[in-house]
Amino acid sequence: MTLRIGNFSGFYGDRFDAPREMLTGGEVDVLTGDYLAELTMLILARDRLKDPSAGYARTFLRQLEETLGLAHERGVRIVTNAGGLHPAGLADTVRALAGRLGIPVRVAYVEGDDLTARYPGALAAHAYLGGAGIAECLRAGADVVVTGRVTDAALVTGPAAAHFGWTATDHDRLAGAVVAGHVLECGTQATGGNYAFFRDSGGLRRPGFPLAELHADGSCVITKHPGTGGRVDVGTVTAQLLYETGGARYAGPDVTARLDTVRLSQDGPDRVRVEGVRGEAPPPTLKVGLNRLGGFRNEVVFVLTGLDIEAKADLVKEQMGEALAKSPPAGVRWELARTDRPDAGTEETASALLRLVVRDPSQEAVGRVLSGAAIELALASYPGFHVLAPPGKGSPYGVFEDVYVPQGDVDHVAVLHDGRRVTVDAPHDTAVLDDVPPPALPEPLPPGPARRAALGLVAGARSGDKGGNANVGVWVRSDDAWRWLAHALTVERFRELIPEARELPVTRHVLPRLRALNFLVEGILGEGVAAQARFDPQAKALGEWLRSRHLDIPEALL
Repeated sequence: MTLRIGNFSGFYGDRFDAPREMLTGGEVDVLTGDYLAELTMLILARDRLKDPSAGYARTFLRQLEETLGLAHERGVRIVTNAGGLHPAGLADTVRALAGRLGIPVRVAYVEGDDLTARYPGALAAHAYLGGAGIAECLRAGADVVVTGRVTDAALVTGPAAAHFGWTATDHDRLAGAVVAGHVLECGTQATGGNYAFFRDSGGLRRPGFPLAELHADGSCVITKHPGTGGRVDVGTVTAQLLYETGGARYAGPDVTARLDTVRLSQDGPDRVRVEGVRGEAPPPTLKVGLNRLGGFRNEVVFVLTGLDIEAKADLVKEQMGEALAKSPPAGVRWELARTDRPDAGTEETASALLRLVVRDPSQEAVGRVLSGAAIELALASYPGFHVLAPPGKGSPYGVFEDVYVPQGDVDHVAVLHDGRRVTVDAPHDTAVLDDVPPPALPEPLPPGPARRAALGLVAGARSGDKGGNANVGVWVRSDDAWRWLAHALTVERFRELIPEARELPVTRHVLPRLRALNFLVEGILGEGVAAQARFDPQAKALGEWLRSRHLDIPEALL
């Protein structure tokens, strides 16, 4: 017995037509839509400040208006976290939409994640719930299930548990579903999107959305509808498995999945079999994401063209420093991006960008002070002075942090389509997380000639954010390359290649079955994506920067 679970959204703003593509492109039993991220929760919280009835992903309603009838005709259930901060409100709106369209659907929702009242000063504080509440809604006959903040994988563990009759102690089976859910959660990232070896991903212009053929034992096959773009292979699935993860233990409220037990194999064109996943009892605590306003920020980007780039940068830094000293913001950061080339054929390629970012609890300190100081230099600074855009009045920025609460302290409730409220008990079987002992490394390659070259000629990478931390997963596609990578890319070498990480805690996790290393870099993103602490605030391209760095690589691998 197979359960086909597809994905139609990896973030709030994903391809609008994806639900219709998934409903018409092939067989599917359940469609899941992931709309929530750390930054999205802050955006929805600010929406709710303006309108208490807001707080959910409105795009989902417009998508559903076009596809609800089709889903009903085909018997496809829909599970989504588009409820955001107001799942009850979205559920009511979906019912009203169904009534207006004359489609008899049963709508349920999950609540209990909202802990904002417990954290004064937070715009939003939400616990990451598991899939048990979703499972209750589906067992009771819901056609559409709306949640707030659940783990991304819960959108798959819930339907799987309901369909196969799994219990909370079916750890291996649940772990298999968690792995499937993690692969599906970011949509087309599993089918060639954002893939390091994108030139191998045929038809990448419009990759299809992924689906998992789940089995009762927790194993699955990752695939996509026939004829859609992109590709599904061991590489694309490996890349997504490493995305925003840490070590061998991938903890969630339903189960802790052991990523070091995952076995991947090509099962035909655009089909990857995932099996062997072991699970352990979940931790006794739930993660709670806190979003609050951190203050105000403003920026200005000075364009430096032609000769004497460094001297021009020094001049404007000195001039701006004197002006800002009269009322200094709490935080000042300069970044010089040397995008210029010598003897350039265009003015753009002859120019470098000098970026100034200021932060302060007061909007006045980052608004008029900065704009006045920058504008006054227009005729009094370096030759060729201009900026990409004049600074504004300053905008609020958010700060994300995570805390943990006992699972039993959260009221996880499934509100069924008939109004009944079912309390979801916290798991009785839990285990405190410990680090997995480091696995044995493979035998190193024998000595031989090497050549200075980019790491990306041999290895793929995918990186992402978790609060103020970033992870960089690095993998290779052959056993010989793994024998080299496991010994060559140490923490010390990583710090050499990524200078930003030299003074930060860096942890390396080894995943031999995936031929992969996963590096966790703590604090590189400051206070999270909403704080925009660096040029790439979500570390999306950190892995690509690493791949572009040069080191000595055995010629046999090139």
